[in-house]
Amino acid sequence: MRVNGLSRFAGTGALVSSRTTVAGLLMALSVSACASSKKLDTFDLSSASPSVSSAKKQGRQILIAAPSALKALDGENVVVRSGPNSISYLKGAQWADRLPNIVQSRLLQAFESTGRLGGVGRPGDGLAIDYQVISDIRTFDIDASAGETAVVEIAVKILNDTNGTVRSSRVFRSTSPVGGPVSGQGNALYIAALDRAFDSATSDIVKWTLSVI
Repeated sequence: MRVNGLSRFAGTGALVSSRTTVAGLLMALSVSACASSKKLDTFDLSSASPSVSSAKKQGRQILIAAPSALKALDGENVVVRSGPNSISYLKGAQWADRLPNIVQSRLLQAFESTGRLGGVGRPGDGLAIDYQVISDIRTFDIDASAGETAVVEIAVKILNDTNGTVRSSRVFRSTSPVGGPVSGQGNALYIAALDRAFDSATSDIVKWTLSVI
């Protein structure tokens, strides 16, 4: 009986040892995989500070709705367009958040920086809204078929929040060549071009919105 008991104990110990070895191996493989994966360059967009001449509208409050976008643009990948119907993603690069979230935040900051409005917010901020700025990101990519040019196109509607009618609508498009003026290197060159194009489009959106509300 003692021999059998010792035999069973020894067998259990071997099983535990085996399980420990497998667990250790899996952990080692996991660490190895993490170490071998290359870290992506992460980028953000700067906030525009438009120079505006319109009168102050202290009694007006606007809401910056979350922009809509097709699936290819509704994420963290930086889009590269190689042809009319062909897209890929900038290798080794990503946005710091979903692109629509970044665009929404930067638009909000741009409007706030003018000091012309009584309030600027996003859904859930609890403001008594007069107008909503509804936007659709139609293009936000590097056009490789056009000599590597950053292209940003955003359609905007100004919605009267009181009666639900569209006050005005317009499509804003801006481009900037990659590498001119030079800013950074590698992936940073592409992001800098997109940032310049977005800055220009944002300034136009802000000035136009203030002129129609």
